[in-house]
Amino acid sequence: MSSEPPHGPGGQPPEDDPLRKPPPSPGGAGSPYDNPPPYGGGEPPPPGGGGPYGGGPYGGGPYGGDPYGGGSYPTDPLAGMPPLADSGRRTLARIIDMILVGIVVWLLSWAFNVQEYQVDGDQVEVGKSFGQSLIAAVLYIAYDTYLTARTGQTLGKKWLGMRVADLENGATPSVQTSLIRALVLWIPFAFCCACVWTIIAGGWSFFDKPYKQGLHDKAAKTVVVTTR
Repeated sequence: MSSEPPHGPGGQPPEDDPLRKPPPSPGGAGSPYDNPPPYGGGEPPPPGGGGPYGGGPYGGGPYGGDPYGGGSYPTDPLAGMPPLADSGRRTLARIIDMILVGIVVWLLSWAFNVQEYQVDGDQVEVGKSFGQSLIAAVLYIAYDTYLTARTGQTLGKKWLGMRVADLENGATPSVQTSLIRALVLWIPFAFCCACVWTIIAGGWSFFDKPYKQGLHDKAAKTVVVTTR
């Protein structure tokens, strides 16, 4: 029996995710990356005492107090992550994803004869729309969940240089997190609100501060950051 730890969606153990921010120091003092203090040995500490930055006029750390919160990450969860992605570019990536998956939805709806509208002379039938909505919901949710959990990137995000990251630690979202994010985004889209919900959920990032989160990001506790 293999003794290797279980691998995450990307083929690596979750703790080995290269996108995850480095862990803090166990002791909670000094550098969060376990670097030795620069004023070791026989060298005296800088004037003012305290840590390697001497306390100085700003307190224990260079910006006041303990910059690492007693062994945790800095107060700002974005510290150590790439910049947040532009909301306009996110919108373009979402449109690309919708077109790609929408083509597949249309083909399957046609193959199973569950198109939303059937035109027969002067009569328009809408009774089969639930079947198309179901196909759309399944495909959009599966597409978003699988690719986000695997690399943090749908095709639209990959082509435009963005990825989804856990707000807490910058790692690629888990399957559960990716599924929550996809459900919030696509179930209303498929069954009731169509593009209106996409505009509301995605457009929220244009006004949200400080993390530029859409409503689906808020539900899953994720952010979208740049990769280039």
